[in-house]
Amino acid sequence: MTVKKFNLPDVGEGLTEAEVVAWKVKPGDTVAINDVLCEIETAKSLVELPSPFAGTVTELLVEEGITVEVGTAIIAVSEGHEGDSAPATPQAPPVSPEVDEVFTPVYGKLSAEDNEQPATSPLVGSGPKADAVKRRARKRPLESVVAAAPVAEDAEGTVQDVTSVLQANAAEVPAPKRVTSVAQESPATRGNSVGVALTGLVNKVLAKPPVRKFARDLGIDLADVVPTGHRGEVTREDLVSYQAQRDAELDQAESFWSASKKPQDQRIERIPVKGVRKATARAMVDSAFSAPHVSIFVDVDASRTMEFVKRLKVSRDFEGIKVSPLLILAKAVIWAAARNPSVNATWVDDSDGKGAAEIHVKHYMNLGIAAATPRGLMVPNIKDAQDLSLKELALALNELATKARAGKTQPAEMQGGTLTVTNIGALGIDTGTPIINPGEVAIVAFGTIKQKPWVLDGEVIPRWITTLGGSFDHRVVDGDLSARFMADVAAILEEPALLLD
Repeated sequence: MTVKKFNLPDVGEGLTEAEVVAWKVKPGDTVAINDVLCEIETAKSLVELPSPFAGTVTELLVEEGITVEVGTAIIAVSEGHEGDSAPATPQAPPVSPEVDEVFTPVYGKLSAEDNEQPATSPLVGSGPKADAVKRRARKRPLESVVAAAPVAEDAEGTVQDVTSVLQANAAEVPAPKRVTSVAQESPATRGNSVGVALTGLVNKVLAKPPVRKFARDLGIDLADVVPTGHRGEVTREDLVSYQAQRDAELDQAESFWSASKKPQDQRIERIPVKGVRKATARAMVDSAFSAPHVSIFVDVDASRTMEFVKRLKVSRDFEGIKVSPLLILAKAVIWAAARNPSVNATWVDDSDGKGAAEIHVKHYMNLGIAAATPRGLMVPNIKDAQDLSLKELALALNELATKARAGKTQPAEMQGGTLTVTNIGALGIDTGTPIINPGEVAIVAFGTIKQKPWVLDGEVIPRWITTLGGSFDHRVVDGDLSARFMADVAAILEEPALLLD
């Protein structure tokens, strides 16, 4: 028996430590390769660790809630069991309790005399001849009995009970428990009824492998989702719609219970800063004091955006997809960055002192969306967002938000961002001064959309107004560039038809 220890791996890029949040196994459990051993929280997100080998868990070396360094042994697993070298005793296949002796092993049942074995097992090819062994007659499998059983009718033409038919054709076969009677069925459907009764109903949900993986990541049972695919299959859009509805119900439940909670007895609650929150705090401090921030704000008449969103919600192309003004803002940011490429860049310092600092302009858009989660602020990004259609962008936003709320965001999904949007308007905030995400030079804050008095064509009328706030790294983005970029974003919100140009 070999005992192997599993060391905490580096699940991200250069991570040095992680917290063991929850163990999914305990000593004595048998694990296979890729079985989930535990959940760990890194500086990036919550990650499941799979087992690299199979065996039996002998010891958990780290308790839940403890932060350990990468390379530390966290679990011991033994490969093999004591006494593996001893030959295994042959065992007969299990017999189903419902069909009793119908599925008798092919070799029949040995009597006590037949079961006696010599002290030394003979070599292969030696021993008594095969015809010297007395074998019991092999019983017919249940399926063949049913297939060969004719439907019997009595003198009055009434179909007999299936049990009697089976007993007439295979005296030793007991009646299956699920079969009762087919007296009310027509001859055309009688054979199908018997087959269904004997084999049971197979409830198989149609879905493509990527959709099944997406459902597993979200913890959704495909059988609970109403399919809308052409062949009755569950689509990614069905999962996103189902998750959105589930999130809404969960939010309602949480708001109800939070309102009924009693004040805490303790006057001061101490919350350790670790994991995602610790990494976020460090990154925000570094960004705020290394990049000189400049912020500008602009009020926008988003009435036509609200009308456009309303039309998308009832469109057949967006059926089952959650659509919000954030979708139009995201598309506006992508469009405006294409017109002002330097806002989609990175400032690279001269680290070795041998050359000058550089500005790396990205000709692709990994659009970050700031998401508030129970574990802190996360900024996953949509890779190559510039290549997505409006519908594809809506699906990507839905998936991003759903996975963030469920704590399923992976470290790779939060790396490589180029420009970020933060939707503080969802919390009823008009605007703010956001801090730039490290490695980027611009961030846009999207405030709440409210009806306010607005002057249009010389008249004061109620319109849907929002305020955009943008923060920029002044080493890369000067006042003129930041103003032109924000004006372009505002132009799309005021007239979404510009996206068709």
